[in-house]
Amino acid sequence: MRIDVNGVGIDFDVSGPEDGRPVALLHGFPDTRRLWRNQVPALVDAGFRVIVPDLRGYGRSDKPAEVDAYNLLFLAGDVLGVLDAVGVERAHVVGHDWGAALAWGLGAMAGDRVDHLVALSVGNPAAFRDAGLPQQEKSWYMLLFQFPGIAERWLTEDDWYNFRTWAGHPDADQVISELETTGSLTPGLNWYRANVPPESWVGPPLQLPPVQAPTMGIWSTGDIALTEAQMTDSAENVAGPWRYERLEGPGHWMQLEAPDQVNALLTDFLPR
Repeated sequence: MRIDVNGVGIDFDVSGPEDGRPVALLHGFPDTRRLWRNQVPALVDAGFRVIVPDLRGYGRSDKPAEVDAYNLLFLAGDVLGVLDAVGVERAHVVGHDWGAALAWGLGAMAGDRVDHLVALSVGNPAAFRDAGLPQQEKSWYMLLFQFPGIAERWLTEDDWYNFRTWAGHPDADQVISELETTGSLTPGLNWYRANVPPESWVGPPLQLPPVQAPTMGIWSTGDIALTEAQMTDSAENVAGPWRYERLEGPGHWMQLEAPDQVNALLTDFLPR
């Protein structure tokens, strides 16, 4: 399916029974809806109606040229537009990486649309900001990504050697092929440029209302980019019930490296 949200086309899939409880799955950098290929069948088998978009800048969705077009408010509007298009008033929202940051924003700012929230890898923005130097050291690449052209060159030179070595993406060849075919690398980097510019590390922190929805955070011990504290401390930004799960071993892309564990947590936590 495809819809237009304020001039931006968003492409998405809907699977499962029409009367199933809706679940939206939100990917992050540098992925597409394909990231969730191991979760969609499990959730459909469990009776959920599963909504999986290519978020703005990725895959078959549109890729605005302006950096400001990737502000979190516009990204949230895209997700709400998708839910409106399929007639869904409230949905479970599951996000990974930037999709998790987007899920936190939806839970805080559009809480009436979020049933249950699951954040994989990335904690609440306030907890991320407050996680201190250990998290800042892991987030070094966010500053590199601010430099147009330089970041793209660093990631892609020598057959994407730096991306392959640094990220350790378990699906690297396919992800690189998609980035090259669809021209998604600069749009994906624009998510960083629009939402975590250099001044955001020293200016006043972003203030979001606490999330009212029941929320589960999942962090994996092999994550190269996120500390455990930025996830566990997210509990302070959740007014509803909070649950934390720690997966031993998987890296950042836990839903690819430990799909059975992730699926079991999702189907246990999300009410049907």
